[in-house]
Amino acid sequence: MILSIEIEDAAWEAIPGLQALAEQAVAATLRGREEAGEVFLLFTSDDEIQLMNRDWRGKDKATNVLSFPAPDMPLPQGEMAPLGDVVLAYGTVSREAAEQGKNATEHACHLIVHGVLHLLGYDHENDQEAEEMENEERLILARLGIADPYRT
Repeated sequence: MILSIEIEDAAWEAIPGLQALAEQAVAATLRGREEAGEVFLLFTSDDEIQLMNRDWRGKDKATNVLSFPAPDMPLPQGEMAPLGDVVLAYGTVSREAAEQGKNATEHACHLIVHGVLHLLGYDHENDQEAEEMENEERLILARLGIADPYRT
């Protein structure tokens, strides 16, 4: 696994140990998978993610996380394939955590896992896909010592 991290919004400094958290979340998500490859994480602001959401998904609003899977392409033998990019917005992530009574660090970890699962082909367009993805998130987060984020 190759992980590149860029912290574009200084507000993310409110999450202690963000880089280590991101490394653990991505490693736990990719553990034991053939698809392990290069992942880029961008920690940005609501304004920036709103522009991306508008330009790439046609939704002119901020969101918590966006995933951009890399296109399939032939690679030289032995090179790790890029999986894609995951972008998280501090304002939305921290606001959701507060509204849901969750720890912001754990919520950010959950969303990193969620975003990387999208890079691996998981989705939640229907109930069956959502259940499969949520179950995978629960397993990965449990390995990281984080409680079920869907439990109310």
